[in-house]
Amino acid sequence: MQRFLGQLGRNKAFLLMVLPGALWFLIFCYLPMPGALLAFKEYRLDQGGFFSGLIHSKWVGLKNFEFLFHAYDAFIITRNTVVYNLVFIFLGLVLSVTMAIILFNLTQKKLAKLYQTAMFMPYFLSWVIVSYFAFSFLSVDKGFLNQLLAVFGVEPIAWYSEMKYWPFILVFMSMWKGIGYSSVIYLAAISGIDKSYYEAAMIDGANKWQQTVKITVPLIRPMMVILTILAIGGIFRADFGLFYQIPRDSGMLYPATNVIDTYVYRSMKVLGDFGLAAAAGFYQSVVGFLLVVGANWTVKKVNEDQALF
Repeated sequence: MQRFLGQLGRNKAFLLMVLPGALWFLIFCYLPMPGALLAFKEYRLDQGGFFSGLIHSKWVGLKNFEFLFHAYDAFIITRNTVVYNLVFIFLGLVLSVTMAIILFNLTQKKLAKLYQTAMFMPYFLSWVIVSYFAFSFLSVDKGFLNQLLAVFGVEPIAWYSEMKYWPFILVFMSMWKGIGYSSVIYLAAISGIDKSYYEAAMIDGANKWQQTVKITVPLIRPMMVILTILAIGGIFRADFGLFYQIPRDSGMLYPATNVIDTYVYRSMKVLGDFGLAAAAGFYQSVVGFLLVVGANWTVKKVNEDQALF
């Protein structure tokens, strides 16, 4: 015990640095875990409060999961969630690494800092605010895009009624908001590469493209693999703000914008069914865990050193 307390004392500065993140995980990830029981109960909020309702509610087994999977839109919401996330993972990886390499190779470092800050800022904007920005472009009568089309004699487009445009709009908005944050992570990894590699390559006559392909990309590949594995774990979770706020909950767009998270939210608004919401969350967590383990196992078979665990 004294040895343990001594180690705590020697590492107190590091433990204090970790404390905010540890408290966040404890409060928002571990303490709510008993709520997973709601997925197997017909939850009714009684006068005793949440925990009394959790204990005394009737067990219904897999009934909530049956309702989720037998719903009319079950295939659509699952397809949308998975396909959108696959596009976000692949396109986000390519664009983030590309932008990080471009920023790293800029000779004017002050200009690079300006670009980096400008790209990073959208990450801190709420999707509610971004939705109003998007509306200023997509509004039928006063939107910038329709006004631009009118200059060329093109009829205005009812963006919030035309489903075919929204897969591209959602992908664009996701990339616009998230690329800056992801590129900073890769930029930090690139900045940590020993400069002697590049000096040796320049002595051998390698140009910037050859340095990127032979040095930069191979050395940041472990970071790319780890972040991709973690992203695969969330492939059944959608960004609620993106899919609910940006389309402004337009019913005409549901086949292209409805995902598991928005479906559960709307079901909660209409039915008030806590068990259904808990079942969807439990389903997403279990599938996400299995995908992380499976992706890590696959990577370990190819290259054990690049696996997450």
